[in-house]
Amino acid sequence: MVSLQEDRQEEAVCPICQEHLKEAVSTDCKHLFCRVCLAQHMEKALASGALCCPLCRKPYSEGVLGEGYTCHKHQKRFQRFCEKSKCLLCVECLESPEHQSHSEPTIENAISHYKERLTRRFRKLRKDIGELQRLKAQEEEKLQALQVDCGNHKLEAELVSQHQNKGQLDIIPQQQLGQLEDTSAEEARILELSKAIAQISLLVTDLESTAKELDANTLTTASDLLKRSTPKNLDELLSLLAPAGPVAN
Repeated sequence: MVSLQEDRQEEAVCPICQEHLKEAVSTDCKHLFCRVCLAQHMEKALASGALCCPLCRKPYSEGVLGEGYTCHKHQKRFQRFCEKSKCLLCVECLESPEHQSHSEPTIENAISHYKERLTRRFRKLRKDIGELQRLKAQEEEKLQALQVDCGNHKLEAELVSQHQNKGQLDIIPQQQLGQLEDTSAEEARILELSKAIAQISLLVTDLESTAKELDANTLTTASDLLKRSTPKNLDELLSLLAPAGPVAN
């Protein structure tokens, strides 16, 4: 059964963005806001030195943003993301010597930046999946043709064997052996393509879901995802793709 508080959050509208609440947080005076909206308001309010509720102007603490938004060490709100250390920083963390030379965008800018990079990458990988599927279809056609050809030669060998001795049949098995090797190579290539498609598809799913739900708590995950590698032989596989035929008018 949904509690009254949960039901209230689902129906309520954020006073700042005027949309349905997303990741609702409550100030000390019990007013509800989207977490991101309140975080942005908090950043502007701290710059002016007054941290007050946007509705009733009563003071509230930085800790209202909840777990993942407040520095445990300094009890201050996280404001920036260190791209080198892959961690969130509050104003006091920023004064630490280890972060002085690092790139540290605001959390809002970091979220926007990583969301764009995640989206750009999964769109590129989607195209790669389409190309690999096209290549796989080409290889399956080749395999089918080889299997038919191999079957025809097998039938031919059976017919010839009824009229020739063993010494005269040596030429035919050699030809069949070559065809079997070609068939095995095609089957291995198709399996390799299937594995590559599955691996990239999983990465695309992770990239899409992370981009959709990206917030301060998942910035590190986004950074790691962008570094996750695709199959080492991806470029080699794509180079085997025959050009697409002309589009019919």
